[in-house]
Amino acid sequence: MDFSAGHGYLLIGGLILVGAGLLIISLIVNLRVAHSVREELRHREKLLEYYRNIFSQLGVILIGIGVSLFIFFFQQNYQDQRKRETELQQVLAKLAARVARGAPVIETLGEFDEILDEGSAYVGPEHGGSNAAITARGTELAKQVEKILLVERDVDVRDFEILNLSRDLEATFVVNEIDPTLWFNIVRDENEIKYATTQLALDYKDLHEAIGDEAVEAAVAKPDKEPKIKHEVLDILYDADLLRQRSRRFLARACWLFSKGKSFVALAPVDAIETDTKSQQEWIDRAKPVLTQTKSGSGDCFKLLRYGQAS
Repeated sequence: MDFSAGHGYLLIGGLILVGAGLLIISLIVNLRVAHSVREELRHREKLLEYYRNIFSQLGVILIGIGVSLFIFFFQQNYQDQRKRETELQQVLAKLAARVARGAPVIETLGEFDEILDEGSAYVGPEHGGSNAAITARGTELAKQVEKILLVERDVDVRDFEILNLSRDLEATFVVNEIDPTLWFNIVRDENEIKYATTQLALDYKDLHEAIGDEAVEAAVAKPDKEPKIKHEVLDILYDADLLRQRSRRFLARACWLFSKGKSFVALAPVDAIETDTKSQQEWIDRAKPVLTQTKSGSGDCFKLLRYGQAS
């Protein structure tokens, strides 16, 4: 029975009202008993006394049940509220930890930014992207590959496993109260971050195989190897862009949720953060006004994203 939904109140109120009504009836019957005593109607007196006792006992029992249920429901509701408060505090603490630990990981994305946004903002080839990162050939391609190999050494994609908020929420009441669209977006971004990190590891392996044992410049200079290397580079760029977009959106959302305190469970998604865009730059332009006004700790949520800043 859900006391908080009002059914408990109705039950308790009904029991007490019925009990009070029976007591009132017993009082009325008692007046008739007194009248029977004066009239010396012994048979009627005994019958009315029987009814009076039944009504008064039932009234007292129903009122007692109502009061007992009220105390029970009050205690249960208090315990549920305390449990909810405790879980909410724990979720907020974990959320703060995710933001704090995720910020340094996001900072490493600056090395991908330098490669992806060379010349102009990176847009995937499927959307007509044609910046220097995509069009590089020959000597420029060799330089690009050297940078990508340096990023492989400097950025451990396994660190992005920290960007997982659903495991902190799935065993709490928050899952039932948080906006379904918001929950879906959290899980989707986590899955795409995992996909991107898995693919990047495979992409790097394929790139090394395409280069072989030769120096990068020598391998790129060979007509039979350059297309293979270019293909692997484009795969890395695609997955790196997916990783940075989903990672930054994840951290932005987590920071925004944390900034709202305990009220975050009742929030609706913010389109500026949740909307998919063709490029990281387009998303940054949409989300920046919201994130710069959202405070977390000593700074705003936008500063945590470190967009365009090398680590």
